[in-house]
Amino acid sequence: MPPLSVALDASIALLAIGDFGWLESTVETATGPVGLAIIAVYSFLIAFVLPLPSEIVLAAPLNLGLPRAVDLALIILVSALGKALGSVFAFHIGQEAKESGPVVRWLRRSRFDIVSWSERRTVRLARDYGYAGLALALSVPFFPDTLSIYAFTVLEDDYLKFAAATFAGSVGRLVVTIVLLGGFVVAS
Repeated sequence: MPPLSVALDASIALLAIGDFGWLESTVETATGPVGLAIIAVYSFLIAFVLPLPSEIVLAAPLNLGLPRAVDLALIILVSALGKALGSVFAFHIGQEAKESGPVVRWLRRSRFDIVSWSERRTVRLARDYGYAGLALALSVPFFPDTLSIYAFTVLEDDYLKFAAATFAGSVGRLVVTIVLLGGFVVAS
């Protein structure tokens, strides 16, 4: 069985389990250095397999004994690094999918028509703006970025630029979320 099939089977199995409230709760209560590790793992997983909100990391109290603004900066940095690493993993899977196409077939069979909508927007962003388009797409708060990441993986071929764009988009999303919440996150 090729690695792509194994990864897809694992993804489908995780999604079938359904309720990831326990994972979100773990992130929302993450503190200390272990909390940073939890944020990194969560961000890694949402980049390639879990359609969960990445903004939830901003709720982590962290409590490293530093000002809240520094804790938030660390959360943003660690989350963006985790998502960049997860996106590179997804990128590798996407490169294999270019040849076999099961990711796209699986997504098209899903019950949501978000694939065609996301594909149109993502392909347009990729054509118009390249990797900056990926960063822009990933900067949109409260939209699952797993689809955008996979859509870009089949269009692009540079791992380093892909990781950099994912990192920038992840930072952008969290900063935009903080701005939208009007300091609520900073004061928490």
